[in-house]
Amino acid sequence: MKILLPDTVPLDPALPEGWEAVVVDARAEIPAEHHDAAALVVWGASRRHLASAAEHLAELQLVQSLSAGVEGILGAGFREEVEIATGSGLHSLTVSEHALALLLSLLRRLPEAREAQARHEWSEELGGLQPLHPEGRVTSLIGARVLIWGFGQIGQTLAPVLGALGAEVRGAARSAGTRAGFEVIADDQVMAALPEVDVLINILPATEQTAGAVSREALAALPAHALLINVGRGATVDQVALREALEAGTLGGAGLDVTDPEPLPAGDPLWDAPRLLITPHGAGGRPVGADQRIAQNLAALAEGREILHAATR
Repeated sequence: MKILLPDTVPLDPALPEGWEAVVVDARAEIPAEHHDAAALVVWGASRRHLASAAEHLAELQLVQSLSAGVEGILGAGFREEVEIATGSGLHSLTVSEHALALLLSLLRRLPEAREAQARHEWSEELGGLQPLHPEGRVTSLIGARVLIWGFGQIGQTLAPVLGALGAEVRGAARSAGTRAGFEVIADDQVMAALPEVDVLINILPATEQTAGAVSREALAALPAHALLINVGRGATVDQVALREALEAGTLGGAGLDVTDPEPLPAGDPLWDAPRLLITPHGAGGRPVGADQRIAQNLAALAEGREILHAATR
């Protein structure tokens, strides 16, 4: 039995007896001598690579993504009987770090401090004696009301960190309840909750249901001082409405690690929106625990057990 590993990340999973691993170019078509592969690991794959795998790997049983999002894989045309497993959980720590970095940068006005540094200016506006909760601005996580929309493993990793820094954290997901010790409201309750939110952290996946979820109406419902952080998918935010809200001053600021499209075109007016920090989809570029996940799912496949984090098709 053969598993194909991508050349985009060093991998060395423990293999069940009788399996061999072959590293292939994740940007190219699958070579003919490897069309007998039973498993394929996907990380940074091109559309050409995925289309080739879907067409030629007749013995394929498992596609293991190292990304939490598998939209490209689901659209590649793999046979229904091929198991597709997501990389859910492999990016919880790194994406949480990045979301926190974006949020703290905005709270502590680091972009403005960098601009002042470039002018060799010791800014009295940014330093010295400061009120903890100034009127019309969020400057601290202490007492901040945070809503994490998309309260999966990443959200549940990030929430206690924010809580430890003094934030009041709730989650939002498809169903209400309690997860990881935090109150979770249902998606259909989000609009009613937004007027009392200081920080909205979006970790929604890209689906038909979530397209444009952070809509013009949602942005308008937030207080004018509120901050938006998006480390989910770009398609979940109405970017035109976001830019207009930032320009009009009806939103306090935003930090985006994802956009629609990606890369964001150089001429897109979103680049020049005020109080906006954009990073180039760098939050989760380092899957943590990939070897263990691959080994677990290969063992499950070999033993006829349920695959971990199987994608819904």
